[in-house]
Amino acid sequence: MASSIGNEKSVDPVLRISQLDALELNKALEQLVWSQFTSCFHGFKPGVLAHIEPEVKAFLWLILWRFTIYSKNATVGQAILNIQYKNNLSQTEKYQPLSKHQKLWYLIFTVGGRWLEERCYDLFSNRQLQSFCKIKPYINFGAGLLKLCGLLNFLIFLRKGTFATLTERILGIRSVFCKPQGVRQVGFEYMNRELLWHGFAEFLIYLLPLINVQKLKIKISSWCLPVAGLSNSENTLAAHCKECSLCGEWPTMPHTIGCSHVFCYYCIKSNYLFDMYFTCPKCGSEVHSLQPLKYKIEMTELHA
Repeated sequence: MASSIGNEKSVDPVLRISQLDALELNKALEQLVWSQFTSCFHGFKPGVLAHIEPEVKAFLWLILWRFTIYSKNATVGQAILNIQYKNNLSQTEKYQPLSKHQKLWYLIFTVGGRWLEERCYDLFSNRQLQSFCKIKPYINFGAGLLKLCGLLNFLIFLRKGTFATLTERILGIRSVFCKPQGVRQVGFEYMNRELLWHGFAEFLIYLLPLINVQKLKIKISSWCLPVAGLSNSENTLAAHCKECSLCGEWPTMPHTIGCSHVFCYYCIKSNYLFDMYFTCPKCGSEVHSLQPLKYKIEMTELHA
């Protein structure tokens, strides 16, 4: 009775990204199992598993196959994502579990194929077994052909969304959802706000390097403090070379750019290196030539 009810379940198509995520989860689980297993031999002699590593891996993957594909018709990654395999060779659209032959061939193609690939590499690397070297080109050709078929299958999978691996296509097994997926109601107000903000931030990041902030600041300061609006005391200071037009302090190594105003050497040099079109913030004159200013100041004026 239960089997008949299970066979009558309708199936829902699985997204491509979910199938690819399941494959990545399977790889991560295998790496985790192998790392945990090898950690048990840290106290042994180094290289104790080197000679039988393909067989040990095959045994571990056999155990995983027994408690995943054989018993639940799904890998660990698929079970996490609410996915399982369906027998696509059946004529009905209702869910049909995998047959025993499909499960056995899945074991041979996955576990047996990887074991054979690793063991053949060890055999070819052994120079004493010269008989294997004669068939090495044929095996390399077959491996390359399988990789090419896998690539073509992946391209077809991206187009149609079924059979993510070549093994699934050969055996006729397809990924479906275990339970019907509920309709989710998603509000996009927050997402739209975040997209607008990130777009505005990227626009500012692109625009700000194009703006000469230093020149803009100097231009605004020249508008706010025009020369005609300066007091007599400030004009007197500028005329007697006692004030840098940039920092407002006593000019250190005073220089002029061709106008009547004086600058510290480091102030005018740094601004000119930063902006080759630098203009005087007081009068707006461009830098014609940077010349040191020669003047004589009485010692009594320094204390004035």
